Amino acid sequence: MRIDKFLHAMRIGTRTQVRRLIKDGHITANGERVLSGKQQVNPSSDVVYLDEEPVRYQQYFYYVMNKPVGAITATVDAQAKTVLDLFNTTDYRDDLFPVGRLDKDTEGILLITNDGALSHALLAPAHHVTKVYEAEVTGEITADQVAGFNDGVTLKDGTQLQPAQAEIVAFHEIENFTTLRIQIHEGKYHQVKRMIGTLGERVVQLKRIKFGSLTLPVGLLAGNYRALTDDELVALKADAGQTEN
Repeated sequence: MRIDKFLHAMRIGTRTQVRRLIKDGHITANGERVLSGKQQVNPSSDVVYLDEEPVRYQQYFYYVMNKPVGAITATVDAQAKTVLDLFNTTDYRDDLFPVGRLDKDTEGILLITNDGALSHALLAPAHHVTKVYEAEVTGEITADQVAGFNDGVTLKDGTQLQPAQAEIVAFHEIENFTTLRIQIHEGKYHQVKRMIGTLGERVVQLKRIKFGSLTLPVGLLAGNYRALTDDELVALKADAGQTEN
């Protein structure tokens, strides 16, 4: 791999900035000054420094975001703001993408990565991870009504859903709405909203609070994101059936 491409991929700077760093003697590889951006390096074994700081190779990046209402779950859109538009210039990479999707008017936990294998495994039917939502629903929902979700409801278009679990968090009598916590094990289009529709009610606010083993971090405000911790990543890979070598 060319060292200028390696440095650019590791977010050391723009291509122009990387060339300047090399020209001014700030980059060494295996203890020797790098004289050309064309110099080849092995990211896995060669030791590269920017002045006194080591530049460590990282192939995959993992972030957890609290997706805000109004942002769409896409990498690029000509008209709407995407979740990738919320990244700062330091963290943004053009190979990042969201894992799965949340509706534009839904907020909550969203995994963003450039690890295609992990994304595929998490979304594959064999490992389709559990998702937990908090929903504010019109009217007073009873325990008997949501108990039917345990048997797997049939949507109005005939779609048969897998069993899901729901619990009543609170009924807000004055405003006449119910807060539900709903756990699903698949990812049908508008699934939670359509499930509530079978009860004759509608969702007025929806937030995903858990994706597999990954829980929405306390204090992570809507529109913000952070890198996954090592423990979170290990747990997610276990969700996907991936094990460390």
